[in-house]
Amino acid sequence: MESLTRGGTRWKRFAVVMVPSVAATAAIGVALSQGALAASFSVSGQQFKVSTDRLDGTGFVQYGAVDAQKDGKNVPVAVSAFSTAKIRNLCQSVVVPVPVFGDVSMQLRAGGGETPVMAKNLYIDLDQLSADATFRNINIGVAAGSSTKGPGIKEGDKADPGSFAQEADTAVLTGVHQRAWATTAGTFKLSGLKMSVTKGKNECY
Repeated sequence: MESLTRGGTRWKRFAVVMVPSVAATAAIGVALSQGALAASFSVSGQQFKVSTDRLDGTGFVQYGAVDAQKDGKNVPVAVSAFSTAKIRNLCQSVVVPVPVFGDVSMQLRAGGGETPVMAKNLYIDLDQLSADATFRNINIGVAAGSSTKGPGIKEGDKADPGSFAQEADTAVLTGVHQRAWATTAGTFKLSGLKMSVTKGKNECY
């Protein structure tokens, strides 16, 4: 079964939330992170924006969860997970308000050349996304703890194994704009990594 979403359809608004952010680790200057990252941590009180031209993923699952901030506040998120992901022309940005000085923007770019960004066991906690997407062999309404197509529920996530989830063998997403809270990955390789820090608001979109 193949499902294609375009334009402003209801299916697009529902299903395309799955696109991952692929640069949270890179935002602190890490070009290659290997091995398991922390399974459970407090997220910051700040979201970041991500845009990509194209994402090709295999072994996908998406489920609902709650992220805990350092101050104890809980935020609802959609967790999108891929066994593998290949991302072209990645941009990540975050704007940090600095007292007296004003806004400071950090922007990261990678995968803009012939070699894309590559990730394995990628988990992204997000709350907003738009894109066009094609899914192959998609199952909608499976129990989160019973998914077999992706890497499964991340250890430490506040998620109900019996809650609603969706899964697919592959997903191709283009024209991605996304807002996320956190990203973790087993392996995260960024080719052509470039990072800049500038005064004012300089976001990816």
